[in-house]
Amino acid sequence: MNKWNSNFELGDTITAEQMDFFDKHGIIVFRNFLTPEKVSLYLDELKKLEYAWLAEGKEKINGIPLKFGKDEHNNKTIQRLCFTSLFSKPLHELLEDKRLKALIKLLGNYEGRIAENEKDGLVINNYINTPNSTFTQMGWHTDSPRDLFLGQKIMPMLNVGIHLDTCLFENGGLRVLPGTHKQNILQLLFGKKYFVDYSDDPREVGFDIYAGDLTVHDGRTWHRVKQSPLVGEASRRRVMYVPIITGKFKPKHEKSKTPFYHRFTKVVHH
Repeated sequence: MNKWNSNFELGDTITAEQMDFFDKHGIIVFRNFLTPEKVSLYLDELKKLEYAWLAEGKEKINGIPLKFGKDEHNNKTIQRLCFTSLFSKPLHELLEDKRLKALIKLLGNYEGRIAENEKDGLVINNYINTPNSTFTQMGWHTDSPRDLFLGQKIMPMLNVGIHLDTCLFENGGLRVLPGTHKQNILQLLFGKKYFVDYSDDPREVGFDIYAGDLTVHDGRTWHRVKQSPLVGEASRRRVMYVPIITGKFKPKHEKSKTPFYHRFTKVVHH
C-alpha cells in the first residue's frame, strides 16, 4: 500500500501537467481548495441541515434515502445527506465556483456538467468509527454500474470530493487503484466483489488529505474508503461529493422513484 504526495493547486483552468496526470492515473488531489473559513462555513451548513432534517423526520430527498447512524453518545445522526445544495445557499454558491467548472475539462471530449439536481446531487458523507456507526468504511467499488442499473450505457463521470476534515494516510480514508479507469468492461464489473471486499490491495494508493483539499477520481476507477484505526470524534471524516456527469439531462424531483439498487443493499454509493 503506497502513499502518494501531491502539490497540485486548482485554478480557473486545468494545466497540461494536471491533464496528463489525471489521464494516466484516474485520480488527482488539489491542495487548499477551500480556506479554513469556508471549511467552517460548510460544516455549519451540514449541522443546520442535519438538525432540520432530523426534526422534520425526513427519510428521503428526491427519492434517494438518507443514511442514518448513531454518534458516540447514541444520538441519531445522518451519515449520508444528498441534494444538500438545493437546501443551502452557501452550498449552492459553492457549485458555481469557476474552479469546479474547470474540472469538466478532465472529461476530455465529453460535454460535462455539475449534477446539482441529478443522480444524488451534492452528497455529504459523514464517516465516524464508533460502535453504533453504520458508516465507518466502504468496500471496493467503481461508480459506473449505477448506469447499468438504470438501463443506460456506462457514461464517463468524475467524482469530486471536497474534504472538510484532515485525514492522514495512516488514519484510513480514500484508497484507489490508479489506472483502472482504462480497464475493460469485464474488469470493471468483476475485478473485485462490489462493496463486500474491504481487503488491502498491494496496488492501492492513498494520500495525506487535509481539510480544504479536493480530490477527483474517474467514475470507472476502483476505489474504497478504508476504516480509521481511530475511534470516536478523532475518526470523523466529512466529505462533500460533487458529481460531474455526461449524457442526457435527468433531473430529480420530490416525486422521483427510489432507484431499485437502494432496496437490496444497505451499502450506498457515494
